[in-house]
Amino acid sequence: MPYHWTDTGPDAPRRLRLWPHNSLSARGFAIMVLGFFLFASIPLYGLLGTVLLWGLLPFMLAATAGLYYALRRNAFDRRIIEELTITPDRTTLIHTDPRGAEQRWDANTYWVSVTMHETEGPVPYYVTLKGAGREVEVGAFLSEEERIALYDELLRAFAGITAPEGSAPAP
Repeated sequence: MPYHWTDTGPDAPRRLRLWPHNSLSARGFAIMVLGFFLFASIPLYGLLGTVLLWGLLPFMLAATAGLYYALRRNAFDRRIIEELTITPDRTTLIHTDPRGAEQRWDANTYWVSVTMHETEGPVPYYVTLKGAGREVEVGAFLSEEERIALYDELLRAFAGITAPEGSAPAP
């Protein structure tokens, strides 16, 4: 799962770090672009020595450049990071976009509610946190199964933090 909980002790804040899934490594990127170039150039071998080669070559190179740009852009857009910190007093969510700009939300932990919008929202099983007069999304870039699991884990995390003293936290 592309998220990780950090729990250092009973009195320490719970931290959750989320990031988009990265399925293409640098080696896979090189193989993909090179493989596309080689397979796209196969029809051009029959045209070697003809004027037609020079008419088709720019289109093949443009397609390769387009693939390269699209994969690089996708890698850049996956640099999103979300960090959620839960303490008994405050809950803070910091969303860092690919360019490094941060959006910050914080609220009193006691009043934070976790909601899953199964059909409404930009993606199915949309998970939000509500508090301090605002509702913010968490992990919109995760898959459906990951958002469902995240929702359950967030419910348990907030139940454990906001449980009255002396009572057992929810499972």
